[in-house]
Amino acid sequence: MRGGLISLRTRLRPRLPRPRQLFERLAEVLADQQTPRDLTDHGRVGHYTLAITRWVAVVGQLFTILFVHFSLGIALPLAWLLPAVAASALVNVVLALSLGWSARLSEPAAAALFIFDLLQLGWLLWFTGGIHNPFSLLLVVPVALAAGLLGRFWTVVVTLLGLLVATSLAFPAGGLPWYEGELRLPGLYLVASWTGLGIAMVLLAGYAWQFAEEARQRAAALAATEVELLREQQLSALGGQAAAAAHMLGSPLATINVVAKELVRGLSPDHPLYEDAREILSQVERCRDILASLGRTGADTTFGRFTRRPLSAVLREIAEECQREGIEVEVRVRRLDATPEPEVSLVPELRHALANLIDNAFSFARTRVEIELALAADAIQVTIDDDGPGFPPEVLDWLGEPYVSTRRHQGGLGLGVFIARTLLARTGCRLTFVNRKDGARVVLTWPGDTLQRALEEKDHEQSADA
Repeated sequence: MRGGLISLRTRLRPRLPRPRQLFERLAEVLADQQTPRDLTDHGRVGHYTLAITRWVAVVGQLFTILFVHFSLGIALPLAWLLPAVAASALVNVVLALSLGWSARLSEPAAAALFIFDLLQLGWLLWFTGGIHNPFSLLLVVPVALAAGLLGRFWTVVVTLLGLLVATSLAFPAGGLPWYEGELRLPGLYLVASWTGLGIAMVLLAGYAWQFAEEARQRAAALAATEVELLREQQLSALGGQAAAAAHMLGSPLATINVVAKELVRGLSPDHPLYEDAREILSQVERCRDILASLGRTGADTTFGRFTRRPLSAVLREIAEECQREGIEVEVRVRRLDATPEPEVSLVPELRHALANLIDNAFSFARTRVEIELALAADAIQVTIDDDGPGFPPEVLDWLGEPYVSTRRHQGGLGLGVFIARTLLARTGCRLTFVNRKDGARVVLTWPGDTLQRALEEKDHEQSADA
């Protein structure tokens, strides 16, 4: 009999989950399993932040309940209140054991925690007067936090639940606990309190979500700017590597070329290996031509950043690279005084920003793009005109903001102008967009000598890095 019980216990033991296994399964459900790229999306919430917030709420609730009951002498139903506070603390402990402090919660898991906070706070208020209780204003806290951390769907869900909890608290089990029994306020006052609480909840949720969404979009756009700048810098570095490779491979190819020529000369035309030798010689010569072109391109790319050239020449070079068939381009210089034309080095930031704006002009132009450099003592101004349809009025005031595009139907994300504006701002440039009668105009303005000073600082940084 005893042996049978031991055997039965042995068979059942693997099926019973241990506490550690339960915590691991809970972590798999709650933790965010998204890739690092997906973590840039909204709704990815750090557990540490929510845990600290909830511990502050637990301590505050416990202190308030005990202070009112024992110090003020106002009788509270502790048998109903303390278990709710303990439940919140227990949730924190379980999450800490299963997730740790550095975990990130998925959006549904974070929404579930905010829903729990609303229900727990609603439970406490239900037994302490409902809307009569001045602490009912705290219902807006979980809603506002959810709006700042979650996406639109879960923000709406939590807000609607908050309104439902506030509505139910308008009909509590009793009035506000007081020294001589219960304190009940007039019905009109309760209706006004419920109305004010609901309006505050909706407005805070809407504003918090909007501000958080704008911050998330701007952060993502700035990350895209850094990626574009890194790509431009990598292309410049690749040009230097190409020049080095062309130089290092020149000697081995010269040796192969000499040997191939000797083989061609030493073999008679009717020899079986004659054609193979001629093929080797032709391919070696082709390789030398390719490496020579790479060397020239790499040298231009590598040292072009440090070589100062007139700004009009830089604009003309970029315009020729972006020019499209059937569209004429004109680059001219207009001197308003005796100010000399600045000579600039084409750092990746400036090149990428100018190329973006000029390429946009060619994209929308019908027949012509005009680029004018205006020189004055107090400012340097570059004007880019095209004879296209102009900027849509509905987005004209928002150009330069992230994810605002005039080419949504073509798959544009609206980051090109934002990236250009951000990169140009590093050089002290002010960017404006206007519509003309026959097209669009983009104006770049550098007050005083801000452009030269910004490029000198950038050259100094790159020289130090090199």
